[in-house]
Amino acid sequence: MSHTFEELVALQRAADEAHTRVEQLRRTYGPPAQERWTGLQSETYETAWRAWRDLARDLQAALSEYANVERRPRAEVEAEVERAAR
Repeated sequence: MSHTFEELVALQRAADEAHTRVEQLRRTYGPPAQERWTGLQSETYETAWRAWRDLARDLQAALSEYANVERRPRAEVEAEVERAAR
């Protein structure tokens, strides 16, 4: 499935927001391996981390596909998407 540039920007924003959520949870709960979390905290963190991981994976695949279709360097497309998302 080919993506539009606007869809790539939306995916980038979603991945950025998911990453921000993971970082917020780390600041709130402490480092994952060094603190004793409650079951709910662990579940909340794992859910947020998986969401970020999945969004980042989907974004990377979409960037590669878009760059191939447009016959442009992937790094160039990624940089443009990142600028537009911010």
